Amino acid sequence: MRFGLIYHHQLPRPWEEDSEERLFNESLEQIELADRLGFDYAWATEHHFLEEYSHSSAPEVFLAAAAARTNNIRLAHGIVSLPAAVNHPVRVAERLATLDLISGGRVDFGSGAGSSQLELGAFGVDRDTKKDQWEESLEVITRLLTETPFTGHQGKWVDVPPRNLLPKSKQKPHPPLWMACSARTTIETAARNGIGALSFSFVSPAEAKEWVDTYYDIIASDECVPAGRDVNPNFSVVFPFMCHPDEETALDRGLDGAHFFSYSLMHYYITGQHRPGVTDVWQDFQDNRASVGLTREPAAPADGEEPTAEAKAMLEQITSLRRGIGTPEQVAEVIRQYEQAGVDQLIFSVQVGKNRHEHILESLELFAREVMPEFVERREARETAKRERLAAPVKAALGRIRKNAADVSDYVISPELGA
Repeated sequence: MRFGLIYHHQLPRPWEEDSEERLFNESLEQIELADRLGFDYAWATEHHFLEEYSHSSAPEVFLAAAAARTNNIRLAHGIVSLPAAVNHPVRVAERLATLDLISGGRVDFGSGAGSSQLELGAFGVDRDTKKDQWEESLEVITRLLTETPFTGHQGKWVDVPPRNLLPKSKQKPHPPLWMACSARTTIETAARNGIGALSFSFVSPAEAKEWVDTYYDIIASDECVPAGRDVNPNFSVVFPFMCHPDEETALDRGLDGAHFFSYSLMHYYITGQHRPGVTDVWQDFQDNRASVGLTREPAAPADGEEPTAEAKAMLEQITSLRRGIGTPEQVAEVIRQYEQAGVDQLIFSVQVGKNRHEHILESLELFAREVMPEFVERREARETAKRERLAAPVKAALGRIRKNAADVSDYVISPELGA
C-alpha cells in the first residue's frame, strides 16, 4: 500500500489579502513534512474559476516548488485537463519533461477531460467531444515524449507538425500515466489503455474491490492496448483524512472540511447556481448543509420507514466522508479493508474546507508514526507478488502498442525569407 496527499487548494470565504499566498506556502510545508515522514505521493489537481472549491489553476508551478523542497516523494498531476483549448499537448509535454528533470524523475502524469461546465464553457470545450479530445491529446503527448523526432500528427482536434521536443523526460519511456475515474465505465477505460486509475469517487472497500477486480481483469486481457509506451497497473482511492488519538477531536478537526468538500463539489457539478466573484459557497454551505445531510450525525429514517434508493445512496456518500477521520486504530482498520480489496494507493484529502494547517501537520506525524509502519512492512512482498502476477499480461500488452510508421527523414523546415 502506498500513501499520497492530494491538493485542491480549497479556500472558503471570507478571504484576506494574503489568504492565497498563505494557502500555497502551508501546502508546501505539508508536502515537505510528508516527504520526511515517508509518504509516497503529493498530487495536485487542475481547476479553473472554481472559487473556494479549488484555487489550483497552475499545478505545474506548485509541483515545481514542491520539487525544490523535497527529495523522495513523487510529484503527481491529478489531473491535467487535456482538451487542447485548455492545455495544448506540446505545452503539456514540455512542462512534464522539465518537471521530471528538475525533480530527478519523480513525476506521475494523471490526465482527464474535465467535467465542470463552468470550466469547459470558459475554454469553449464541447462536453460531447471532450473524451475524444482527451484521447487524441494523450496520444500526442506520449509520442512527443518518446519519439526523436516527433513525426507529426494531424487530427480532429489538434495538428502538430514534425518537431523534436525539448527537453525529454528523465523517466523512460515517459512518466507513469494515470486517468481520473469517477465511475465503473472510466475505470474500464483506464484499464483498456493500460493507465493507472485515480478513483475520485469516495467508494467503500466493497465497491473498491468490485472496481479493482474489473480493472485488473481488463489489464490481464487482450483488451488492454496501452495509450502510451508503457503500462501503469495501479488503482488508487481518495478520501478525506484527519487523525488524532481521540475520535471526537479528529471529527472536530476534520469533518467540517470533508463536508465542505462534498458541498462545494455538488455546487459546481450538480446543484449550484454560481455568480462569479459574488457567490459565497462557504456561507451557502453553512445555511444549507443540514438540508443535504452534511451534519455531525446524518439523519436516519424514521422508525419503520423504508429509505429510498436515493436516500440510501446519499447516506452512504455522507458516511464515506468520515471513513478516513478518526483514531490511528480506526484509520488503520479502514486501510486494511482497502488493502484486502486490492487497492494500491490511498490518497488523502487533507487540505479541505477550513482544516487548520497545524492540525494537518499533527495528523500526518501521528499517521506516519502509528499507522504507516504496518503497511510499509507488507509492501515489498505485496508489490513483488503483483509484479510477478502481471508480468506476462503486461508484456503482452506492450506488444499491442500501436506504432507510428510515418517517415519524416526528408522533412525540412526552411526560414521564411523576409520574416
